[in-house]
Amino acid sequence: MPRILVVDDQSDVRAMISMLLRVNHFEVIEAANAASALQAFETTSFDGVIVDIFLGDTCGLDLISAMRARIPELAVVAVSGMATVDAVSRPSDLADVVCLQKPFRPAELLRAVNSARAASARMVASA
Repeated sequence: MPRILVVDDQSDVRAMISMLLRVNHFEVIEAANAASALQAFETTSFDGVIVDIFLGDTCGLDLISAMRARIPELAVVAVSGMATVDAVSRPSDLADVVCLQKPFRPAELLRAVNSARAASARMVASA
Protein backbone atom coordinates (compact mmCIF):
# COMPACT_ATOMS: atom_id res chain seq x y z
CA MET A 1 0.00 0.00 0.00
CA PRO A 2 1.58 3.34 -1.04
CA ARG A 3 2.33 5.72 1.84
CA ILE A 4 1.62 9.45 1.41
CA LEU A 5 2.56 12.33 3.73
CA VAL A 6 -0.13 15.05 3.79
CA VAL A 7 1.11 18.45 4.99
CA ASP A 8 -1.47 21.20 5.46
CA ASP A 9 -1.97 23.66 8.31
CA GLN A 10 -5.76 23.43 8.01
CA SER A 11 -6.98 20.37 9.91
CA ASP A 12 -10.20 20.04 7.90
CA VAL A 13 -8.30 20.04 4.61
CA ARG A 14 -5.81 17.45 5.93
CA ALA A 15 -8.69 15.27 7.14
CA MET A 16 -10.52 15.47 3.79
CA ILE A 17 -7.39 14.64 1.77
CA SER A 18 -6.44 11.83 4.14
CA MET A 19 -9.91 10.27 4.09
CA LEU A 20 -10.00 10.35 0.28
CA LEU A 21 -6.57 8.73 0.04
CA ARG A 22 -7.39 6.03 2.62
CA VAL A 23 -10.59 5.11 0.78
CA ASN A 24 -8.42 4.71 -2.33
CA HIS A 25 -5.98 2.34 -0.62
CA PHE A 26 -3.21 4.69 0.44
CA GLU A 27 -1.58 4.69 3.85
CA VAL A 28 -1.57 8.29 5.11
CA ILE A 29 0.52 10.18 7.65
CA GLU A 30 -0.59 13.74 8.45
CA ALA A 31 1.48 16.76 9.46
CA ALA A 32 0.20 20.21 10.44
CA ASN A 33 3.45 22.10 9.81
CA ALA A 34 6.87 21.84 8.22
CA ALA A 35 8.64 20.78 11.42
CA SER A 36 6.36 17.80 12.03
CA ALA A 37 6.47 16.93 8.31
CA LEU A 38 10.28 16.84 8.33
CA GLN A 39 10.27 14.75 11.51
CA ALA A 40 7.91 12.22 9.90
CA PHE A 41 9.97 12.31 6.70
CA GLU A 42 13.15 11.51 8.63
CA THR A 43 11.67 8.47 10.37
CA THR A 44 9.32 6.99 7.75
CA SER A 45 9.61 6.23 4.05
CA PHE A 46 7.00 7.76 1.74
CA ASP A 47 5.91 7.10 -1.83
CA GLY A 48 4.79 10.71 -2.16
CA VAL A 49 3.84 13.92 -0.41
CA ILE A 50 1.02 16.42 -0.71
CA VAL A 51 2.16 19.83 0.55
CA ASP A 52 0.24 23.07 0.99
CA ILE A 53 2.29 25.87 -0.60
CA PHE A 54 1.26 28.43 2.03
CA LEU A 55 1.87 26.74 5.38
CA GLY A 56 1.48 28.93 8.44
CA ASP A 57 5.09 28.55 9.55
CA THR A 58 6.99 28.30 6.26
CA CYS A 59 6.76 28.20 2.49
CA GLY A 60 5.73 24.78 1.26
CA LEU A 61 8.22 25.04 -1.61
CA ASP A 62 11.05 25.26 0.95
CA LEU A 63 9.72 22.11 2.60
CA ILE A 64 9.52 20.33 -0.76
CA SER A 65 13.10 21.38 -1.56
CA ALA A 66 14.31 19.99 1.78
CA MET A 67 12.57 16.67 1.10
CA ARG A 68 13.82 16.54 -2.48
CA ALA A 69 17.38 17.16 -1.24
CA ARG A 70 17.14 13.72 0.42
CA ILE A 71 15.01 11.97 -2.22
CA PRO A 72 15.26 13.78 -5.59
CA GLU A 73 12.66 11.54 -7.27
CA LEU A 74 10.03 12.01 -4.54
CA ALA A 75 6.49 12.26 -5.95
CA VAL A 76 5.09 15.67 -4.96
CA VAL A 77 1.70 17.34 -5.26
CA ALA A 78 1.67 21.02 -4.22
CA VAL A 79 -1.73 22.50 -3.33
CA SER A 80 -2.79 26.06 -2.67
CA GLY A 81 -5.94 28.05 -2.11
CA MET A 82 -4.19 31.43 -2.04
CA ALA A 83 -3.03 31.84 -5.63
CA THR A 84 -2.76 29.97 -8.86
CA VAL A 85 -0.12 27.40 -8.01
CA ASP A 86 1.25 27.25 -11.54
CA ALA A 87 2.06 30.97 -11.31
CA VAL A 88 4.21 30.53 -8.20
CA SER A 89 7.89 30.94 -9.01
CA ARG A 90 9.65 27.59 -8.61
CA PRO A 91 13.27 26.59 -8.82
CA SER A 92 14.04 24.43 -11.87
CA ASP A 93 14.60 21.36 -9.66
CA LEU A 94 10.93 21.57 -8.68
CA ALA A 95 9.61 21.89 -12.22
CA ASP A 96 8.07 18.38 -12.12
CA VAL A 97 5.99 19.05 -9.00
CA VAL A 98 2.31 18.51 -9.79
CA CYS A 99 0.28 21.58 -8.79
CA LEU A 100 -3.37 21.60 -7.73
CA GLN A 101 -5.57 24.60 -6.93
CA LYS A 102 -7.90 24.49 -3.89
CA PRO A 103 -10.75 23.78 -3.81
CA PHE A 104 -10.38 20.63 -5.85
CA ARG A 105 -12.60 17.66 -6.54
CA PRO A 106 -11.65 14.19 -5.27
CA ALA A 107 -10.99 12.94 -8.81
CA GLU A 108 -8.64 15.88 -9.43
CA LEU A 109 -6.62 15.04 -6.33
CA LEU A 110 -6.35 11.37 -7.30
CA ARG A 111 -5.25 12.34 -10.83
CA ALA A 112 -2.61 14.67 -9.36
CA VAL A 113 -1.29 11.97 -7.02
CA ASN A 114 -1.15 9.43 -9.84
CA SER A 115 0.55 11.94 -12.14
CA ALA A 116 3.18 12.76 -9.48
CA ARG A 117 3.83 9.07 -8.86
CA ALA A 118 4.20 8.46 -12.61
CA ALA A 119 6.66 11.37 -12.90
CA SER A 120 8.62 9.94 -9.98
CA ALA A 121 8.76 6.51 -11.64
CA ARG A 122 10.06 8.12 -14.85
CA MET A 123 12.78 9.91 -12.86
CA VAL A 124 13.86 6.63 -11.24
CA ALA A 125 13.84 4.81 -14.59
CA SER A 126 15.98 7.46 -16.28
CA ALA A 127 18.54 7.58 -13.45
